[in-house]
Amino acid sequence: MKITDLLNPAGIDLNAHVRTKEEAIDHLVALMDSTGVLADAAGYKSGLLKRETEGSTAVGEGVAIPHAKGEAVKQPGLAVMVVPEGCDYDSLDGQPSRLFFAIAAPNTEDNVHLDVLGRLSALLMDDGFRQGLLSAKSKEEFLSLVDQAENGREEKEEVRADGRYRLLGVTACPTGIAHTYMAAEGLLDKAKELGITMKVETDGSGGVKNALTAQEIAQCDAVIVAADREVEMSRFDGKPVLRTKVSDGINKPGELIEAALNGKAPIYHAEARKQESMGSGEVKESAGRKIYKYLMNGVSHMLPFVIGGGILIALAFLFDTLLAPDGDPANFGMNSAVAAFFKSAGNVAFGFMLPILAGFIAMAIADRPGLMVGFVGGALANTGLCFQNGQFVDSSTAGASVVSAGFLGALIAGFLAGFLMKGLEKLFSKLPDSLEGIKPVLLYPFFGLLIIAALMIFVVNPPLSALNVLISDGLNSLNAGGNAAMGIVLGALVGGMMSVDMGGPVNKAAYLFGTASLVVGGQAVSSGIMASVMVGGMVPPLVIALCSTFFKNRFTKKERQSGLTNYVMGLSFITEGVIPFAASDPLRVIPSCVVGSAVAGALSMAFGCRLPAPHGGIFVFPVIENWPLYLLSLVIGSVVGMFLLALLKKPLPAEKQQ
Repeated sequence: MKITDLLNPAGIDLNAHVRTKEEAIDHLVALMDSTGVLADAAGYKSGLLKRETEGSTAVGEGVAIPHAKGEAVKQPGLAVMVVPEGCDYDSLDGQPSRLFFAIAAPNTEDNVHLDVLGRLSALLMDDGFRQGLLSAKSKEEFLSLVDQAENGREEKEEVRADGRYRLLGVTACPTGIAHTYMAAEGLLDKAKELGITMKVETDGSGGVKNALTAQEIAQCDAVIVAADREVEMSRFDGKPVLRTKVSDGINKPGELIEAALNGKAPIYHAEARKQESMGSGEVKESAGRKIYKYLMNGVSHMLPFVIGGGILIALAFLFDTLLAPDGDPANFGMNSAVAAFFKSAGNVAFGFMLPILAGFIAMAIADRPGLMVGFVGGALANTGLCFQNGQFVDSSTAGASVVSAGFLGALIAGFLAGFLMKGLEKLFSKLPDSLEGIKPVLLYPFFGLLIIAALMIFVVNPPLSALNVLISDGLNSLNAGGNAAMGIVLGALVGGMMSVDMGGPVNKAAYLFGTASLVVGGQAVSSGIMASVMVGGMVPPLVIALCSTFFKNRFTKKERQSGLTNYVMGLSFITEGVIPFAASDPLRVIPSCVVGSAVAGALSMAFGCRLPAPHGGIFVFPVIENWPLYLLSLVIGSVVGMFLLALLKKPLPAEKQQ
């Protein structure tokens, strides 16, 4: 389907006057509705707004391409708006948007909106074409310009010189939409200008288009990969490959082509993954940047398990509050059948959290050979399995002083597994070529599993468990003091400990100490220590949520969106919601949360708040002694942490806030 087939003169306004993004969307919806393709204008507008929350559709160069797909659309359509004075549409380059193409697509499987979006993005790379559209005096002239440009592109795509392409390219952006196609068009146009045959594969949200064949790869001189996310690289083994960011394909296509053809592209080795270069192949990433990327690969894959599992557990507490208010406090969240379903499912998701974290850290370091080894290392960290007093014990072993190594243990496991597999790859590279086939199916899994298990069981987990015992003994000695001042100190200490490692040994020691205080002489009691522990664990996610709400300029758009889920996490006593933020900025996030949690824990103890349940967050507030003051403790601690974090974190540059 051609672009002009979707354009209706009724949906074109060449002299629109809108000042804000909201006004621009309203006007585009009205134009689209006038073409008759919408079943529900309000529903289509909702789809446009939802898409904008995922990232601005203003792609730069004065162009915006808002789009939505759904039941609100009867048939595909386009609406066009030219804003002569420009409109602030949150453009990626910070410039006003003047040319708007809105796309409407029905809820079918053909992804027509992505095809149209790709072709539009490619055409709009041409400065002359954009200027022509902005200067069009009539709708007829506008449609004619689009038709001519589209016909010219179809002719250009059919051109191929001698039987092979000198250059190949792959483009991909995080959303897989506009920049993917704009980078491809930039490379193709520059190659044509230089008289160089080139083919570019686009890896967009509608799938791979114009896929490169094995023969084309074998015959080409070099490959340019302009991508901000992972693409299939093993097929380029042994070829000169220039790896760079997708924006370079748009802004610097000539430099990339020149570097690729002048021998500046390093040879890509798929197995060893030797090339970690960016740009021209001469700029190396720092060790710190690599460590950060490895860590974020694990955290980003772990986050859905934290959020999904955490919300299900929060719902379990809610249902138990409503359906089983007189149930066993020690079994809170499992007293009713409905609550037990949600709690069980949420616990399963949480059980995957640490193995996923470690597995994908290891995979970022060592590719697929690291994945299994990292998973096992993370699982061993989760159970805390270690050799103690002549036997193997873990956190489920009765009478053993062993707890989960938690987040810290999984981090260590991920990096150990990744670098272990890199070492094994280097070691096994000396084996005869005839053994190449058994490396991934036998040697890597066997030796990787054997070594990571030994490291976790004998080296990593024992000191973390010993640390837990040491902390527990220290807390018990403080608790034996018995006076009010010592109680406040103890409340501050256990509250702050809940924020130190977000589920690691220090956090677990405080939590186990709190739960132990719920039983005295074999009888269940309400505990001030448990109250301080829980409020301390509720504060960190709320610090993140509040700071990302009231100090937005300290966070990226993605972080602000994730920050909203921390309201639910914090109120439900799920400290793990803060892990992604603590991992990416530990020197600012962790101290802020520790101080806020310590303040909340101390106030809870000072106010005489006592808790009879080991979990539940806000859903057990009705059974807490002095619950209004307990709520005040939570608010004060969270606000203190918020202001401290805002003070430590400096505002981001405007472009990083998008």
